Amino acid sequence: MTVRVERDGTTGVAVVTLDREPRHNAIDLATAAELAEVWREFRYERAVRAVVLTGAGTAAFCTGIDRAVEVPQPASPYSVDDPLVAIGPKSGDLWKPVIAAVNGMACGGAFYLLGEADFLIASETATFFDPHTTYGMVSAYEAVYMAQRMPFGEVARMSLMGTAERLSARRAHEIGLVSELAGPGELLPAALRAAGTLAGFPTGAVQGTVRALWSAKQAALQQALAQAPALITLGNLAPDRQAELFAGRKEAPAPRLR
Repeated sequence: MTVRVERDGTTGVAVVTLDREPRHNAIDLATAAELAEVWREFRYERAVRAVVLTGAGTAAFCTGIDRAVEVPQPASPYSVDDPLVAIGPKSGDLWKPVIAAVNGMACGGAFYLLGEADFLIASETATFFDPHTTYGMVSAYEAVYMAQRMPFGEVARMSLMGTAERLSARRAHEIGLVSELAGPGELLPAALRAAGTLAGFPTGAVQGTVRALWSAKQAALQQALAQAPALITLGNLAPDRQAELFAGRKEAPAPRLR
């Protein structure tokens, strides 16, 4: 199992941990399937009333899809198979509150998860970036999700600058992507405090509020995501060329932290 789930029957809070620390919690096909299943299970578990989502270790929350994964694609320019489209809680029709506790790097496909969390709490050492353009890929789903959470100029800069820059936790807090910063060792306790509060409120009211909040932007989000497959098909370099660019990443200059 690459997704660890811990349930606290006393508080009503479940902690979901991406548990692939040696791979910076990157998501392979098994992890994607496990996440989708976890969200479906929580829909039926009355004892789980709020969720904290985090990554194992301190180096990374999640670095997106594992580059070692091979995803077969249909022989059609009109469709793309994306293994990450169902990894988020809202994609799994879960309307219980989900708080993301972001430790270390969060990049690329991590935004599928962050985009469907209700709010983010981050370690002071967390960083956010989107490597797609650097490696000849279109940032489509990631950019759309972040455009729902960040000022347009900020998400445009992050999406376009690739690996040249990283958004610091401080800057992410300033622009509203992150609601709270936590010091060393305080990230999970901070997230659990917030989740425990939500789990202690009447669950129907909490879930109804989550649903209302998302209804305010869901139509625009779905319209934008519908364009993503075509944009990816048109703009992505061939996989072998992407691999060449990715192989040269260690020689690239250190990213600027802002």
